[in-house]
Amino acid sequence: MRAPRRAYLGLGSNLGDRWATLARAVAGLPDVVAVSGVYETEPVGGPPQGPYLNLVAGLRTALGPRELLRVAQGLEAEAGRVRTVRFGPRTLDVDVLWVEGETVAEPDLVVPHPRMWERRFVLAPLAELAPDLVPAEALAGAQGEVRRIGTLGGDERFPGPPLGGRAERGPRD
Repeated sequence: MRAPRRAYLGLGSNLGDRWATLARAVAGLPDVVAVSGVYETEPVGGPPQGPYLNLVAGLRTALGPRELLRVAQGLEAEAGRVRTVRFGPRTLDVDVLWVEGETVAEPDLVVPHPRMWERRFVLAPLAELAPDLVPAEALAGAQGEVRRIGTLGGDERFPGPPLGGRAERGPRD
């Protein structure tokens, strides 16, 4: 068994009850140690669609990138995600962003995530949890507008659940 290490997953939703979808997804993740604030963001690419809610979950886990991808796909399926249009609207999108000590370059999985450095909706919440991974110039150069609107727990003083805790239901959309 591998030793636990840091991993970060990006989560987003722009269909249905976005807040509840994110809260359920975070609650379904294994080994969560921190959750960023929730950001409202305009879509980047794809067809016209509504704004997203995005966040990053920090894990301390022995799971590898492939296992995390299976977890992510399971959560997307539970949320009723249907893949019809690339970069189209979705009930839930879960991306494996970064896993400490791991690099993967396969057709269905690339870690670190190949477009995370271009996307402010990924880098802003990731910088809350892992400022050592997000240089200020990377965040400044990333595309897209983001607006931090709160936390899943609803208390602005705490960016996420306590160590080893789970997110609670927050304000609704």
